[in-house]
Amino acid sequence: MPKKVLILTGDAVEALEVYYPFYRLLEENISAVIAAPSKKTLHTVVHDFEDWDTYTEKPGYQLEANVAYEEVNPEEFDALIIPGGRAPEYIRLNRDVPRIIGHFFDTNKPVGAICHAAQVLETVAPKLQGRSMTAYIACKPSVELMGARYIDETLHVDGNLVSGHAWPDLPGFMREFLKLLNS
Repeated sequence: MPKKVLILTGDAVEALEVYYPFYRLLEENISAVIAAPSKKTLHTVVHDFEDWDTYTEKPGYQLEANVAYEEVNPEEFDALIIPGGRAPEYIRLNRDVPRIIGHFFDTNKPVGAICHAAQVLETVAPKLQGRSMTAYIACKPSVELMGARYIDETLHVDGNLVSGHAWPDLPGFMREFLKLLNS
């Protein structure tokens, strides 16, 4: 039976951080399911590092969400990916998010968290205590407030958790995620 990965996101997800993992999974004949607060067409954004003190944001592609969070049975999935962008700011408020994410930590299934995904992991903060991870530098306070150690490297693996700094780190992020998924 082919493996199945849940991608937990919403409007304003960073385009590369959702599409790159989605297509890499499909290339490996792994089923990739996009979950959002509701089943709808999502709007992605493009974050870029220009000459500003922070990243810039522009509208990106549209993306179909296959399933609403309330319909997700995490037991049906072998792993979880949480992309960044601005989506984590508000999807962490959804009541189903802790249930979904908690399952992957409780069962030690692979979890991939890139960029601002650390904000979503705040919903299961006790599961991150004593762990180590990286994230976009602006999320360092979130990581530390969860009781985890922030790693300054752009890619980090701690047990079942693969974390990446931002979209430029996607090749290594997916390489490490796929290693965990296929082990």
